[in-house]
Amino acid sequence: QVQLVESGGGLVQPGGSLRLSCAASGSAFRLNAMGWYRQGSGKPRELVATMTGIGSTNYADSVKGRFTISRDNTKNTVYLQMNSLKPEDTAVYYCNAGGVRRTSNSAIDFDSWGQGTQVTVSS
Repeated sequence: QVQLVESGGGLVQPGGSLRLSCAASGSAFRLNAMGWYRQGSGKPRELVATMTGIGSTNYADSVKGRFTISRDNTKNTVYLQMNSLKPEDTAVYYCNAGGVRRTSNSAIDFDSWGQGTQVTVSS
């Protein structure tokens, strides 16, 4: 199993900033793409930003220019720097990671999700 643990959510005023972190843990795994998704109240889960293993990024139009995804492969950690936050950014933010996990005699693809962290933008 590859587990993801998010941190960094909270309450922030409009125009403020937050930085989310997501650390992957487990044994004998290699991460490929990592990313962030969010789900607002009564809305479907949507992509926020992703980054491949070689650093290519993809952002939702609604966050371009305000959010930045980055990763530290030595720590198996992905970050989401969120600036100029708006009330419509309020949601539970989920970390996602895909990769390969090795067992004693095989290699298994995995796709893991974190438990989510609440981000609330309100005055």
